Amino acid sequence: MAPISSSRAHGSGRGRIDTDLAAGTGLAFVAGFVDAAAFIALTGLFTAHVTGNFVLLGAELVSTSTGVVAKLLALPAFVGAVAATRLLALALERRGLAPLRWLLALEIALLATFCVAGLALSPLGSPDGVAAVTVGMLGVAAMGVQNAIGRLGLAHLAATTVMTVNVTQAVIDLVDWARGAVPPDGAARDRMRRMLPAVLAFAVGALAGAFGIAALSFGCLVIPIAVLTVLAFLRGD
Repeated sequence: MAPISSSRAHGSGRGRIDTDLAAGTGLAFVAGFVDAAAFIALTGLFTAHVTGNFVLLGAELVSTSTGVVAKLLALPAFVGAVAATRLLALALERRGLAPLRWLLALEIALLATFCVAGLALSPLGSPDGVAAVTVGMLGVAAMGVQNAIGRLGLAHLAATTVMTVNVTQAVIDLVDWARGAVPPDGAARDRMRRMLPAVLAFAVGALAGAFGIAALSFGCLVIPIAVLTVLAFLRGD
């Protein structure tokens, strides 16, 4: 899937929707929401990125806590989801189909399965039990697909699942602006325009996911599913 180098917009005049900005913001919200909700519901399992699971796995191996099995399986589940997404994108391209909408549909399907399985199997019991691990791997797979989407079709946007790089680059750009090393427009401004909404959306999503899982259990996942559905409609490329 070739990266899209220019911003897309729907509509005309003031009613235009910047679909690049909508995609970056919406996907960041989804990642924050799912990561926070899953972390709470699945005893500290990160679904949107694997780095946190490595740290927690090391901590749990030297303590008496549980949840080791899910964190061990998170990496192969994540890698498998990314690989499957890549192969699907290539297959769609060979058939002359634009992959992005189909890949978003795959993420929607996995998140819906994550939601239904979580509701059906609750209470999940032990974090190392079959129910909790099964549900957790569905969440990891869904976020693996989103990570692949970010690299394959939306690489020109800010990262949507891990905010460390975005915050670091934003601080570097702000320092350079403050010292007059770069003009107040151009590449730095474009990066800031992409990154700041993603960081804020991720934070809002994380708060919403935390409150959502507390109030509605896995049923709260209908919110990120709805956001992805809107994005799939907007982004037909």
